[in-house]
Formats: sequence, structure tokens, C-alpha cells
Amino acid sequence: MTRLALTRPVGRSIARCALSFLERTPIDLGAARQQHEAYERALESLGCVVRRLPAADDLPDGVFVEDAAVVLDEIGIVTRPGAASRRAEVPTVARALAELRPLAVIEAPATLDGGDVLKVGRTLFVGQSGRTNAAGIESLKSIAEPLGYRVIPVELDGCLHLKSAASWLGRERLLVDPARVALEKFSGMDLVHVPEDETPAANVLVLGNTAIIAAGFPRTRELLEESGLNCIPVVNRELAKAEGGLTCCSLIVESDNRRSDTRNPSSP
Repeated sequence: MTRLALTRPVGRSIARCALSFLERTPIDLGAARQQHEAYERALESLGCVVRRLPAADDLPDGVFVEDAAVVLDEIGIVTRPGAASRRAEVPTVARALAELRPLAVIEAPATLDGGDVLKVGRTLFVGQSGRTNAAGIESLKSIAEPLGYRVIPVELDGCLHLKSAASWLGRERLLVDPARVALEKFSGMDLVHVPEDETPAANVLVLGNTAIIAAGFPRTRELLEESGLNCIPVVNRELAKAEGGLTCCSLIVESDNRRSDTRNPSSP
């Protein structure tokens, strides 16, 4: 079994990224690229085969590949991002994913961002955000529930995506920001609360027994290590200015190296 990480380089137009909650501030392109490359090296250190999609300098948010698809064990779901400016990112992600999974497609008028979908076993928690609408959640249900998944909508407050405020830590554990998500939707789960002054650290990427975390949040790191995880801190300062987290910079796909029977997705 091979663990692939689909990524895309930081494009020259990153300064024109779509923003919902942050004020626009200058992004150092060179530093952003260096930080993203360090993130890719962290993935490789954890056994991922990094497969880089073609650079797309005309797509300001193209580095955030997670929003273009949702990867399940059985299929890949090609999304229709809530920001119209981001829909041109989808076809190249879909073509890469079509080599690894059969595909299903979210169709208009539904919108769904991959960053709003948090997979915990056979449960898909879905953020009710400004990027994912009710039709998108219903479309996800129609695709995933026949495969045996539960789809649970989660109310958000003051964040871009569900994964901005909730991250899977393995088994039935979640790292959450209680100020930004409806905790009652996670009933029965083991919740680790991110410290109030470290809310950007709520987005982490766990592979095996190791968490890739944003550097500069020592109390969150301590909490994760106390829960039994090893931690690899990476600097994400520049892409954070684009409201980008760690999970959104890759699509993780488990592959048995055999091409699945696929159908070509239509462009959302």
C-alpha cells in the first residue's frame, strides 16, 4: 500500500487569493514557496509519495488542493468550490485523482469545499460554511450514504472551513476550537480543546502516529504529545495569510498501485 500526497506549487498570483475573514496583507512569494516545500518534505518523511500537480500561476488559491476533492476509501468526490474564482482549480485535481479512484461529481447549484469535510472512520462531518451550501451537503449524502457513510452537518462560527477549527487525531479523537464549532455534533468523541490563544493551531494533519502542526504554538504541541502523538512543526506563516491551513495543502490518497476502473468527471 502506498500513501500518495497530491500537492501543487505555490503560484505567482497567491497575493490575489480569495479571503473571507482575514484582512489582506502582503505575502512573501519566496518564503511561501520555501515553507510549502518544507511541508512536502515533512510528508515525505512520513512515508508519503508526493505527487506534484502542474504549477498554476493563474490560480491564486491553487496550492490549496484539498478543496477540489474529497477522498474516500471507495471513490473520489470532485467538488464544486463555493468561491467561483476557485472552480478552475478542479479539473487538474480531478484528472490526477481519476488515476486512483472512481469519481463522483458535485453538480450545480450545490457547492462543497473539501476543507469542510472531516472524515472520522465511516462518518463525514461537514461544515455549514460560506463555501459549502445545503445543496452541497445533500449531494454529499446522496453519494456517500449508499456506501455506508454517515454525513453530519456541523455549524461553524467565524472560520472558513470546518477543518479550520476541527482536526482528526486518530481513532475517535478530535482537536477542536470550541469557540468556532458546534461541539454537540461530536458527541461521544474524545475532544482535545485547542488553547484559546492558539486557535490557528486547530488545523493539523495526522498520518499514523505523527501530527504535522503549525510552528509557534507550544501549548497545542504539548497537548498533542500528551495524547500520544509525535509532532513535526512546520512554518505556515505565509499561506496562513491566505487563510490556508496544513490539511488544505495536500490530498492524501491510499493507493494499492493498481489503477481503478474510473469514469471521466464532468467539469463542475
